[in-house]
Amino acid sequence: MAGYHTRWVRPEATAEDPERIAIREALAFGKALYDRRTALGLSVAQLAERAGMTEDDIECIEEGGTAPTAPLLRLLAAALDADVRLTPGQDVRSLWFEAHAGEL
Repeated sequence: MAGYHTRWVRPEATAEDPERIAIREALAFGKALYDRRTALGLSVAQLAERAGMTEDDIECIEEGGTAPTAPLLRLLAAALDADVRLTPGQDVRSLWFEAHAGEL
């Protein structure tokens, strides 16, 4: 039987749990990719072609299923004609793709 006895102490979820951090980073990555792709008016297929990836790869990233790595961020930034921006923290606003200077 699963559950907690009334005398047991429920474990506290900590903000510094590595699994939770990884999940938040993957979600921020997915949101950033989706936001930039849609701002450019690109379909998943168009972005996949630009990046040399499959549509499934792009969809997996946008759904938060892929951890952001430096090589992958560089590849997608080039495909999106953008720079990658990072801020401290792991919330959904901590990573974004920004148009190169001089672009709208």
